[in-house]
Amino acid sequence: MTTRMKNPAYVLPEAMKGIGGLIKAIEASGLPAGVREFAGLRVSQINGCAACVHGHVEEARKSGESDERIHNVAAWREAPFYSDAERAALALAETATRLADRTGDGVPDPVWDDAADHFDERQLSGLILTIALTNLFNRINVTIREPAGTRW
Repeated sequence: MTTRMKNPAYVLPEAMKGIGGLIKAIEASGLPAGVREFAGLRVSQINGCAACVHGHVEEARKSGESDERIHNVAAWREAPFYSDAERAALALAETATRLADRTGDGVPDPVWDDAADHFDERQLSGLILTIALTNLFNRINVTIREPAGTRW
């Protein structure tokens, strides 16, 4: 597969400044790197973004995550490898990504309450921004057909 065009964040360099600021804020939130990468990986799996799936797998490995845990993110509900906090983050990532699949409350209170029970306000903010930023990256990459292995 070949890319349709250069990444819009490179075409419009001011966009990259904003993205860089969000990434710094997320990293400073206190949200553990593994949780960030698992949430980003799950969002990217849902959205079919090969470039981001590849990137989150690489980053999860760099943060010390095992292949066993990385390979089972898509089946996290059935796999015994995740903590309650990680499960809450993955549930929020799925729910916030699949907003159009819901009727009524986009993020139901039980999903929110579970995440809020496991993460403080700064960490929860980092998680929400991770989910949102990953969805942004996925939409850009899928639209321009960014191939797996491409790095921003």
